Amino acid sequence: MSQKGLIYSFVAKGTVVLAEHTSFTGNFSTIAVQCLQKLPSNSSKYTYSCDGYTFNFLIDSGFELKVLVGCAVFLAVADESAGRGLPFVFLERVNDDFKQRYSTSVRNDGGPHPLADEDDEDDDLFEDRFSIAYNLDREFGPKLKEHMQYCMNHPEEISKLSKLKAQITEVKGIMMDNIEKVLDRGERIELLVDKTENLQFQADSFQRQGRQLRRKMWLQNLRFKLMVGGVVVFLIIVLWLIACRGFKC
Repeated sequence: MSQKGLIYSFVAKGTVVLAEHTSFTGNFSTIAVQCLQKLPSNSSKYTYSCDGYTFNFLIDSGFELKVLVGCAVFLAVADESAGRGLPFVFLERVNDDFKQRYSTSVRNDGGPHPLADEDDEDDDLFEDRFSIAYNLDREFGPKLKEHMQYCMNHPEEISKLSKLKAQITEVKGIMMDNIEKVLDRGERIELLVDKTENLQFQADSFQRQGRQLRRKMWLQNLRFKLMVGGVVVFLIIVLWLIACRGFKC
């Protein structure tokens, strides 16, 4: 148990372990299953630490198995000194291999599923059977061992892959942040356009009201001038009549 690196691995559906491998003795599987039952649902990657070991989980809900509907859960137990890079590069390799072998998307040619018994002609494979886990462990358990050995025997390659995946994750995060900013900026631009349109409407309305007010004032001024002119003409006529004592001037 003093060996550094990858120690134990399994593939599970839900809380059911389907295939596993380890070359060491210990209670790794017991702790792993306990962690499996407490996995958060809002993350695809998660790591627990216990007694100098890390329990690294990768959850893939993006595909369904023909024999088992639901997400696949991949675990790698590693020494803490291995960090998180090695376990998750290993888990990505296992995930890709598992998906290639058992995803329904790769068995759309009508042929038998890789895990099916040769004499099983039922369309609903392994329904009400306990042979699912047995067949998966028999088929994929040795593949877990192969991936473990490869990752342990090629540390430089795995380290480069780990750094590359970290950079890709960082770039994806930056891109998502930029997209959110662009979308937020778009919302602000739309809000600004709406406000501009409202201001334009208010300005047009103000101009109409101004023209109406000027026309009204002009009419009132005209009436006033006509009234003043009429009064002046009336006064002139009255004065003329007084001066001429009638119309005999």
